[in-house]
Amino acid sequence: MVSTTPTTPFHLVKPSAWPFVCSAFAFTTLLFVVITMHYDYPGSSSIFLTSAFLLVWTAASWWFDISIEGFRGGHHTKKVRLGLRMAMALFIISEVMFFFGFFWAFFTSSLVPTFQIGGVWPPVGIEVISPWSVPLLNTFLLLASGATVTHAHHAIQQNDNVKVLFFLQFTIILAALFTKLQVLEYGESTFTIADSVYGSAFFLMTGFHGIHVFIGTCFLFVCLFRFEAGHFSRYYHFGFEAAIWYWHFVDVVWILLFIVVYWWGGVI
Repeated sequence: MVSTTPTTPFHLVKPSAWPFVCSAFAFTTLLFVVITMHYDYPGSSSIFLTSAFLLVWTAASWWFDISIEGFRGGHHTKKVRLGLRMAMALFIISEVMFFFGFFWAFFTSSLVPTFQIGGVWPPVGIEVISPWSVPLLNTFLLLASGATVTHAHHAIQQNDNVKVLFFLQFTIILAALFTKLQVLEYGESTFTIADSVYGSAFFLMTGFHGIHVFIGTCFLFVCLFRFEAGHFSRYYHFGFEAAIWYWHFVDVVWILLFIVVYWWGGVI
């Protein structure tokens, strides 16, 4: 008789098509976004949007299966959760390196401005956005959201479901307000991404941060849904912890953006 008792604390996953399908849609999305931006072939934008939608759907389905493996299947042992923590930490480190390249480019252009932009920083003709208006308000909103999501984490550790729901919903509202103000700021900006290296750096750095805020908001919304569905407990809620790690990373990046791009970059 063959024993069905697990002989290892690790989760030996079954064969899955999700990695292949997700990689295929990621490649197609990247390929056609480049084609759309540089060549604008007929139908390329439609293929890009379709691939992007299918990529999000595939990723969500994949993550749903992983959640079920841990919540219902009981496969997320202590060893597995440790591996998931390490994976999330490495993912955030990769994101740090991603933004590091943008900050490097910004410092290179601002500390040694070339004659093509007038030899000064900000470049000639650029009217920078005041850091003491919308950017300062957005800073308060993100810092407040970091505090509320931390309170939600403490509440789930204390098994206080009412506070978890309140602080998590409040965090999502603050995140939505941040995104709305960011869009309004873009609409009132006097320069565009095509206006010298300053415009390119500004919109790439703040734009990619805005995308990360949106993704983090989706993470928190999924955590809210999973919490209401009973997937989390005071002992098992790594999915929520991972979202909180990501959200604090978003907070730190914004503080650096506020100091370097909005304040220091606009007065040197």
